[in-house]
Amino acid sequence: MAISDDLDRLVRQEQRLRFAIFNEVTAWEIGAGLHVLGEARKLPIVIDIRLANRQLFYAALPGSTPDNPEWVRRKSNVVLRFHKSSYRVGRELAAKTDTLGEHRGVSPMDYAPHGGSFPIHVEGTGIIGAITVSGLPQREDHNLVVEALAVFLDQPLDGLALAAE
Repeated sequence: MAISDDLDRLVRQEQRLRFAIFNEVTAWEIGAGLHVLGEARKLPIVIDIRLANRQLFYAALPGSTPDNPEWVRRKSNVVLRFHKSSYRVGRELAAKTDTLGEHRGVSPMDYAPHGGSFPIHVEGTGIIGAITVSGLPQREDHNLVVEALAVFLDQPLDGLALAAE
């Protein structure tokens, strides 16, 4: 799929997958939903849901590695800084043949513009946190989070999910 097609779909995802309210119960329900999906599909993932100032949900499924929490931290840092999904930031950079690095004032050791972290956007408030998955190829990490959010927010996945590469 062309980068421009991906970017259109990523913007649409971020516009439609927003919350009226978000709290600890919401985080638990979404995290538990991702956990169920991960277990049913035997996915070696880490799931992390955090606000800007604290972690609300964390799970490491069988097969995940000690490196996955580092990817979670770096991908969620992208969301919290740029207020876009980490995959969208990566695709925007790829469209410009650019990178996220020191020339932008960020370290690749702390920021990873790879798929898997999605903004928690509360209507009337803005972006307050990130929902992140790590352990699969980046596009699959991203799609898993979008799938779980679409189910939770009762949004049809058709027209939202990115096509497989």
